[in-house]
Amino acid sequence: MQPAQVELSLSFSGGSSDEALIDFYDVSQALLGFQRSLALTTHLVLNGEIITQAPSLKGARIYVAPPTEGSWKIPAYIVMGATGLYHLGTAPKDTPLGHIVYSVYDYVISETLGGSVDYDKSLGKIYEEAQKKNVPVNPVTESQADSLIEKCSTAIREMHRPISMTGTAKTATVSFRYNTKPIPLSTKLSLSTFEFMNETRQSLQSEAIVGRITSYNSNTYKGRIYVPEIGRPVGFELAVQAR
Repeated sequence: MQPAQVELSLSFSGGSSDEALIDFYDVSQALLGFQRSLALTTHLVLNGEIITQAPSLKGARIYVAPPTEGSWKIPAYIVMGATGLYHLGTAPKDTPLGHIVYSVYDYVISETLGGSVDYDKSLGKIYEEAQKKNVPVNPVTESQADSLIEKCSTAIREMHRPISMTGTAKTATVSFRYNTKPIPLSTKLSLSTFEFMNETRQSLQSEAIVGRITSYNSNTYKGRIYVPEIGRPVGFELAVQAR
């Protein structure tokens, strides 16, 4: 595989982060979540499998640079196809492989936070472009992407910590740099998206829901089901008596 580079950033705004101050512990956990979600996404794109530990990432390295001066904007660089630091800055940017990583990551973040991304439209054209340029990468299926959402949910929740715990930030944005311009993901992180992730509704009455199971983990009894009435996949867990 030829070296390729993807440049992203995680930036916090609002609260004391606008004065370049943010809770130390919260931002450290947010960065761990950012790195983990990027590592699991990159590994799936490159190797066609979902890992559970970020250090198991193969075929790429993820680097972080100091925050942009006067802000809490943290640049991250995914270097694929090579592990040497000298490739950082010299590996080709704006490649079909980079677009795939970005698009899968956008799908994972948005679906986790209650947004809606058309999987076929967001990735179909990019995979076609990759095939035309003979990029050796297998398409990530919707089922695999939904399984990745489950594995990344805790990491994405941790990315909210400066917003949800101490309020030293009010929002967070993940951006992908393409042709020198930052392109934000479809969904921002906010207190509302954090509450969406943690919202649980219980009813004493049972309800029949018809949908298509897109992923299921037999070890955790958790999965995701696409419900046409809602228009997106939602998480579920089998009741004890149904296991």
